Amino acid sequence: MTAVHLPANPETVLWGRLPCAADDPVLTIEPGTTVIIDTVSHEGILEDQGRDPITFFAGHGVAADDVLDDAIMIAAKVPHDPDRDGPHVITGPIRIEGAEPGDLLALSVLELVPRVPYGVISNRHGKGALPGELPRSGQSVSVFTPIASRDSGSVGLLPIMDGGDRVVEFPLAPFLGTMGVAVSGTERPHSVPPGPHGGNLDINLLTVGSTLYLPVQVPGALAYVGDPHFAQGDGEVALTALEGSLRATVRFEVVPREVARAEFGEVTGPLGRTPDYLIPTGLDVDLDEAMRQCVRQALRLLQARYGMAEHLAYAYLSAATDFDISQVVDIVSGVHARIRLADFDRIVR
Repeated sequence: MTAVHLPANPETVLWGRLPCAADDPVLTIEPGTTVIIDTVSHEGILEDQGRDPITFFAGHGVAADDVLDDAIMIAAKVPHDPDRDGPHVITGPIRIEGAEPGDLLALSVLELVPRVPYGVISNRHGKGALPGELPRSGQSVSVFTPIASRDSGSVGLLPIMDGGDRVVEFPLAPFLGTMGVAVSGTERPHSVPPGPHGGNLDINLLTVGSTLYLPVQVPGALAYVGDPHFAQGDGEVALTALEGSLRATVRFEVVPREVARAEFGEVTGPLGRTPDYLIPTGLDVDLDEAMRQCVRQALRLLQARYGMAEHLAYAYLSAATDFDISQVVDIVSGVHARIRLADFDRIVR
C-alpha cells in the first residue's frame, strides 16, 4: 500500500489543543495505511521566544533558509493563546475507517527523520521538576543545541558553559512525544496532560520499531501526532527534552475489541510495545498513584496474555521488571514498565 503524505500547515495542525469528536479529519485512511507525517516543534515559535522563528533562530546563527517554512506559517497564522493553551503543535486528526470505541488503535513507528540540524531544550519559570528553584533568573531559558554526525550516529552538542567552546555530546534517539486519539464530546483537551487518549506521553522507548496501542474513544479514532523529540531522559526534568521537528512514518491499524482483550487484557490507557518490551503505563497527577496504575495494568496484561496467576505475576514484576518515570513535568505524571518479551518466549500460549 502506497504511503500517504500529511504536511504540517495551518490547515492540518492544532496548536496547544488536542482533537475531540467534533473535529473534522484532515485525512481519512483505511486500516493498515502508512502515513508520512510532518511534525513541527513548538520550540522557537512560542510567544516567550518572540513567536518569530526566523528571528529566534537567527540569534543562534541559523540562516533564514534553514528555518522550516511550515514553522514560520504556523507561528504567523495558527490561533494560540499561551494563557489557555498548551505549547505543542499537533498534526491531524486522521480518521481510520472502521475504528470504533472498544477497539485499540495501533500506531507503529516505522521511521523518524530530523527535518532540521538543531533543537532546543527549555526550562520555564514555575515548571519542570524544580519549580521555584530553576531557572534562577525567573525567566525562561532556551538552550540551542546543534546536531552533529559521528561514526556512532547523530549526537546533540550541549555547551558546558554559556559562551564556551567545550560541549558535552549525547546520542539522539528520536521519538514522538505526543501520539493520541480524540476524546468524546466537543471540548478540545489541553495539549499538556496525557491521559487514556494518549497525548503528551513523553515515553522515550517509543522510537522506530515501536507500536503504541490506544483505546479508541470515538468512531474513526481521529488520531494525531506531534511534540517531536530528538532525545529525552526519563523524567524530562527541565520541562522539555531536546525538541526538534521530525518527519514521521507511521502505520495505523485497528485491533478489534475481542483480539485486543485476548492479547492484552482490558486496556484502559496507553500500552506500548517494542521488539524487546511490553510497556504498560500509569498516569496520574500523583506520581505514587501513577505507579500503582502501571502495576495494575501490568498485572492485567500478564494474566490475559500468558495466563499468569495474579500473585505470581506480582512476584515476577517485582523481581524482573523495571518501572521507569516517563515524565514529571506534564501536570499528569507518567510511569511505564518494561516487561521483557524474551522472558516469555518458551511459554506455549
